[in-house]
Amino acid sequence: MNFDAAQGPEPIVRVVNELSRLPGIGPKTAQRLTYHLLRAPNDQVMRLAEALGSLKNGVHLCHQCFNLSDRDPCHICSDARRDSTVICVVEEPLDVVAVERTAGYRGLYHVLHGAISPMEGIGPDELRLAELRKRVSAGGINEVILATNPNLEGDATAMYVTKLLADTEVKVTRLARGLPIGGDLEYADEVTLSNAFAGRS
Repeated sequence: MNFDAAQGPEPIVRVVNELSRLPGIGPKTAQRLTYHLLRAPNDQVMRLAEALGSLKNGVHLCHQCFNLSDRDPCHICSDARRDSTVICVVEEPLDVVAVERTAGYRGLYHVLHGAISPMEGIGPDELRLAELRKRVSAGGINEVILATNPNLEGDATAMYVTKLLADTEVKVTRLARGLPIGGDLEYADEVTLSNAFAGRS
């Protein structure tokens, strides 16, 4: 969008435009946030700017589970109290956050960074599936829990992983259908997610 003086000073218009590019934030919300930042104390605004500046440089993928972390291996993979014989396969890093909120799962994770979706041109090669196969083949894993989203793409991904690991000795389970069909794991409440883990099949 080109600068228009009728919309306000250029710095305001730039911030509004950038904020409105974020998911779930429309132009009105972007304007409210921008004007809130203008009224906020300088140190608060500078802390936000510093946090945003360090976001891309300070966060990396864990080489083992491919979750987002500020260290490698991540705090989950390096926690000796976790059950290293169980891997929970999820689509996105936000799904790890959702599962951890339940406090009912104490194993490790594997983040695929997406789901198989031919309509969007996402095939198995675009996901961290080869790395999952390598982890399982290395031994020491007794169970792989498939916690992909309960929708068409999640089901296709779960079926692919099941076939990928069919020739191994690992037990492959899927979360029970306590989760709503067509929903995303990150929006599930703790009780529903805990019940889904308890009733996996």
